[in-house]
Amino acid sequence: MQPEKETFNFLVENAIYPMISKKGKVFFKYPKKGMLTEAKAREIIEQLDIKTRNDCKKLREKIRNLRSAFRENRPISKWIKEERPREMLVMHGSKSLPLSKLLAIILRTGREGISAEELSKRLLNKFGALRKIDTASISEIRTIEGIGLAKAAQIKAALELGKRLYKETAVRKRKITKPDELIEYVAEYYGPYLRDSVKEFFYVVLLDIKNKPIDNVEISKGSINASVVDPKDIVKEATIRSASSIILVHNHPSGETDPSEEDKRLTKSIIDACELIEVKVLDHIIIGKNQEDYFSFAKNGLI
Repeated sequence: MQPEKETFNFLVENAIYPMISKKGKVFFKYPKKGMLTEAKAREIIEQLDIKTRNDCKKLREKIRNLRSAFRENRPISKWIKEERPREMLVMHGSKSLPLSKLLAIILRTGREGISAEELSKRLLNKFGALRKIDTASISEIRTIEGIGLAKAAQIKAALELGKRLYKETAVRKRKITKPDELIEYVAEYYGPYLRDSVKEFFYVVLLDIKNKPIDNVEISKGSINASVVDPKDIVKEATIRSASSIILVHNHPSGETDPSEEDKRLTKSIIDACELIEVKVLDHIIIGKNQEDYFSFAKNGLI
């Protein structure tokens, strides 16, 4: 292969494009840092005889055309309408779309040679499930080639919207009249946030005289296996908001929902403290990894 042809193929394979500054200096634009040294760039410029703005433009067009032919994935805008994620959602509804297409709509665009749907598939293959993506950090999501800060932020924002929608379902409840409604409220309000938490959180739900939730208060944020809770803090919150009853909620990051002896002792001390101000502890619920994983002190006869 001729040296010029070999150099040109190198530019095509690596998406390296010649540019020219206002002062007439030729340079290269490429996706990854460190792909070209200054010496290598000068060698390519001399070898391909790139001198003018027109030279750069013609070479860029050739590179783009060849890269387009080599692409494994055509951009979504080039797909037939019936296969485009957004058009499919409009025609058939969001429920009909697989996760990869829903994520593609959120990502909006791909990168050169990779469609938004291909990026979403890579995202799902790496993390395996939406919950894993939700718990991943921005920096972890950005390890996928083609997903930068903007796309990672779009993904996290979309997942947070989903959790807040779920939370609104609980907030809309006017009052809690049955034990199962109490458990359902806790699952909807706290579940999306606590099931995958790596730290232990302790919350108290404050209710008025009609058993309608007044507020949800974080009492403690602890380590992987413990949280420090002072019953006086709970009494203070209940008094300030004139609560008639409360629900205690905390998670076990391990996923195991059976209460420890410390959980039992703490619950009793909170009940005793609340009796002094005539506030009833309706339940203490421990949240595990899944919606069906929970422990209710009331259901198990511990309250």
